[in-house]
Amino acid sequence: MSVITNIADLKRLHKKRTPKMFYDYCESGSWTEQTFRENVSDFEKIRLRQRIAVDMTGRTTASKMVGQDVAMPVALAPVGLTGMQRADGEIKAAIAAAKFGVPFTLSTMSICSIEDVAEHSDTPFWFQVYTLKDDDFMRRLMDRAKDANCSALVITLDLQIMGQRHKDLKNGLSAPPKLTPASIANMMTKAQWGLEMLGTKRRFFGNIVGHAAGVTDPASLTSWTAEAFDPSLDWERIAQLRRMWDGPVILKGILDAEDAKMAANVGADAIVVSNHGGRQLDGALSSIRMLPQIMDAVGDKIEVHLDSGIRSGQDVLKALALGATGTYIGRAFVHGLGADGERGVTKALEVIHKELDTTMALCGRRSAADLDADVLLVPKDFYGDWA
Repeated sequence: MSVITNIADLKRLHKKRTPKMFYDYCESGSWTEQTFRENVSDFEKIRLRQRIAVDMTGRTTASKMVGQDVAMPVALAPVGLTGMQRADGEIKAAIAAAKFGVPFTLSTMSICSIEDVAEHSDTPFWFQVYTLKDDDFMRRLMDRAKDANCSALVITLDLQIMGQRHKDLKNGLSAPPKLTPASIANMMTKAQWGLEMLGTKRRFFGNIVGHAAGVTDPASLTSWTAEAFDPSLDWERIAQLRRMWDGPVILKGILDAEDAKMAANVGADAIVVSNHGGRQLDGALSSIRMLPQIMDAVGDKIEVHLDSGIRSGQDVLKALALGATGTYIGRAFVHGLGADGERGVTKALEVIHKELDTTMALCGRRSAADLDADVLLVPKDFYGDWA
């Protein structure tokens, strides 16, 4: 791999080495992609205060997320289809995260199953579920996660209705993916990717095929996917799902202070301020803009994490300085995975860690736990004056 200095370098290699439909699945948002873009650009509007003549020896980025020790307050977010970015992608990402000392979150819509990941990693990982209608499937899914020693459950709340992603539709990206002459031709140009995929038995949704009622093969997955998600989701249902799991529960997809209060009331251990990476409600505000008012509403009651838009260690620092106790990277680690498998994920984590550590020092802080808004310069109109 060539010299990698930032996540953008990994992104360029990811695009070069991975079929277009899977790269586009990672690097896209819904509708006009306004929220997808502003998740990133809003971080850029926040500036940093340089401080000097502060003893910077003994610095540490170590922290805790839902009671778990982490090398830095960064978790790998749940990303569907990760095993199509690179053969056995979820396994490779989980191994890299475990070695680095940060949490890995496995998506229900992963290619590798819960059991596949558990077999290859000795470190407990987190497991993400959607709010599905089928209670029997949900209970069995959670039982499988418990048997695999998963240490936390992440419940995604913002996907009861699917946002439209134009690139996915044009590429035939569905569950399972629809192969077209154009997509097949593109895959044929990705020789290394193709050879690795031929060498693995894991090419379909391992948590669903053979486990969900009526889903015995990839062909029967399409109708299940269309019917599985629950558009009638309400807070009573969320409370019911929370009671199905006897360990730490993280509710992902909170973008409003009132919803944050409801999440605290149902007994969540943490919430993730997230707009699904700009892949759901286009036109919603960025996660970083919404973080302060959510902190004001529940920051003293529940652990608050942030997802969507993080592409650097400086972004991590800004989120922590505004009150978050943890952050998640999705696209950043997937770019690493697509670029160079497990080594690429490790490189993504190394890049973000170095950026966080160096920026923290130049802002005059020795510990991630010491970060607060005093290290930031936030535009007066950053949060908006909305009618």
